[in-house]
Amino acid sequence: MPQPIRIPDVAGKVVALLGLGRTGSATAAALEASGATVWAWDDSEPARAAVEPGMIVELANANWARPEMLVMSPGIPHTHPAPHPVAALAKAAGKPLLGDIELLYRAMPRQRYVGITGTNGKSTTTTLIAHILRQGGKQVQVGGNLGAAALSLEPLPGDGIYVLELSSYQLELTPSAICDVAILLNITPDHLSRHGGIDGYIDAKALILRPKGRGSIGVLGVDDQLCRDLFAKLKDAGRKLIPISVEREVTGGIDALNGMLVDRTGTAAEPILDLKTIATLPGSHNWQNASAAYIASKAMGLDRAAIVAGLKSYPGLAHRQELIATLDGVRYVNDSKATNTDAAAKALVCYHPIYWIIGGRAKEGGLAGLDQFYPRVRHAYLIGECANDFARQLRGKLPFTQCGTLDKAVAAASAEARKERKPGATVLLSPACASWDQYPNFEARGDHFRALVKALSGQTTGGKGAA
Repeated sequence: MPQPIRIPDVAGKVVALLGLGRTGSATAAALEASGATVWAWDDSEPARAAVEPGMIVELANANWARPEMLVMSPGIPHTHPAPHPVAALAKAAGKPLLGDIELLYRAMPRQRYVGITGTNGKSTTTTLIAHILRQGGKQVQVGGNLGAAALSLEPLPGDGIYVLELSSYQLELTPSAICDVAILLNITPDHLSRHGGIDGYIDAKALILRPKGRGSIGVLGVDDQLCRDLFAKLKDAGRKLIPISVEREVTGGIDALNGMLVDRTGTAAEPILDLKTIATLPGSHNWQNASAAYIASKAMGLDRAAIVAGLKSYPGLAHRQELIATLDGVRYVNDSKATNTDAAAKALVCYHPIYWIIGGRAKEGGLAGLDQFYPRVRHAYLIGECANDFARQLRGKLPFTQCGTLDKAVAAASAEARKERKPGATVLLSPACASWDQYPNFEARGDHFRALVKALSGQTTGGKGAA
């Protein structure tokens, strides 16, 4: 068993902890193992019941002269739209508000850190970088906003690398500039009420780019106007910034026009790899992810051959355009993570013809904005509680069948695709909806799709090949 991470300078001291979910529970365990007295609270009674009773202190009525700090789970507001009452008490008492990422860095300051943020693409880029580095022989731990909580990761030796997906919430609770490679992929309006508007959201995302020594680099996507403005503002602010783009050539950066990854950071442009040959990284959004992963892996000491090998062997991220199998010439792609139209659009642009499984609990606006992709769709298969509403929206625009449930939709889509035998045929689960009407989460929906496709393999006559 690996030793738990030990947080310095907390032994014998009181540390207040607000939030006892995945992040908070791991933080409580690490603080206790480090010798701290933990005063923990969660507004949810079941969450409080899941930890040692001796830790529970009603922080709203606590003596705030005693705790050294308040460690907060990132989902709890401390500024906008209004601070949690406990956060307000800690601030009034002059106590620092920190998150688990800050504590990890204090515990492991000699290790190297690759941090990834952005409105979209964080998870794929994080897992892709971790995969490339591991394939290249590096000791890596990966987590943060994705997967394992930071303080449940294993301690690494001095040359080890923590690859962390970082949300805007986590960055606001991390006062130290921790990232040797800091990646900001893109910015589109999101979580605005939590940040007091778009300017606050941009400022939170930009925290990842704070300079960390002369050797640190920042990687900044420049395909949206907000990030282009940020690049112009920060390019001379102390951390070397490397632009990445999938829309234009970028001097001194990495671009992937039409999928061709080119390194322009040296004296001459160096073509690296045609990303269109990698089935697990389809579409321009994934080319942006690959561009960021390439330069991050290069900065961590891997050579071109090792990075290319890692890109080619990347298995893909579950539920995000995950190629489950190719059966009788038909691809089956699990994009259950597409819980809104923006995410579904990223999948619809990648395949043709599409046998599209959509539906669930609809988001505001329904299918608005997806009309431009309908010529790529041969047939739609409607599931979930929004099936009748989506039928009204699609009537006269493309053929559809109301299936109700995922098993019926997979069977119908598979039968039609195999009957028509169109080149490039893809059965695509990209629901553009939340899953909560029929599944506890999008992962369960995607797992069901995967199981249904695997069951189909026994009914096909050839061309099998799981991906």
